[in-house]
Amino acid sequence: MSDRDHVRALGELADRCAPIELLVADVDGVLTDGVIAIAADGSETKRFHVRDGLGYALWHRAGKASAILSGRRATAVERRAAELSIAHVLQGHDSKIGPFRDLIARLGLEPRQVCYIGDDLPDLPVLQAVGLAACPHDAVEEVRQAAHLITRAPGGKGAVRELIELILKFQGCS
Repeated sequence: MSDRDHVRALGELADRCAPIELLVADVDGVLTDGVIAIAADGSETKRFHVRDGLGYALWHRAGKASAILSGRRATAVERRAAELSIAHVLQGHDSKIGPFRDLIARLGLEPRQVCYIGDDLPDLPVLQAVGLAACPHDAVEEVRQAAHLITRAPGGKGAVRELIELILKFQGCS
């Protein structure tokens, strides 16, 4: 990539970041490393990265809204969302685009005001519908191709924090 292309790409990314007011994140493979541990009693555990937690604190301090949109349903997600003051938690949706559209309509937002970060094929319809489509470094190839931004961090290792800091920097909030 030439210097001119790099500057153009940064300008396009800045333009996409400017209107973002809502961050919507998938869970498994984004907020976690994608491992789902199930104990003999059927209980499920997930590992969340503490850096993403501070990222959400910075995001909310900047007056921004956040949501989780997951195909699976897990009590651990509800608990972590409550700890991080994530107001909108949508779980157990085989198709994510309908709940996504309902959410932004309820919030009075346009798709260009939304950033979505996902890592796998079920995320593609939402990634294709938002102003800023992002994915962790270890997302599947089809998602990486659809993304406007690929984080350096893999899922569950601070990818959301990296994304938040970048958006806030482009918005002049950091």
